[in-house]
Amino acid sequence: MEQAYVEQRNGGYWGRGTRVSLDSIVYRFLEGLSPEGIADCFPGLTLEQVYGSIAFYLGHRTEIDAYLQAADAEYEAFRQRVRTEYPRLSRKLDEMLQSSQSSAHEAPVSGR
Repeated sequence: MEQAYVEQRNGGYWGRGTRVSLDSIVYRFLEGLSPEGIADCFPGLTLEQVYGSIAFYLGHRTEIDAYLQAADAEYEAFRQRVRTEYPRLSRKLDEMLQSSQSSAHEAPVSGR
């Protein structure tokens, strides 16, 4: 009996019966995480569901890659629209991000 691990709903792909998007699983897979590592990232998924989702992706790679590219383009358009409509907020967020990145790269002072 064949088990379906992925379902389409609300315009996206999801782990069947979960709130975990296929996007989340695929991006971690493409980053090089093992199925076990992916399962650790999403406690709501079993290892079987992770393998099933990866198999679904590999079997529908062209379709899913196109879907992911479209979602990325849609997000980027949204991001640019927000930057245009809310320039002060965008500048403030950029400053906060830059500040947090700078402080994260500073080496702690030792021996004092």
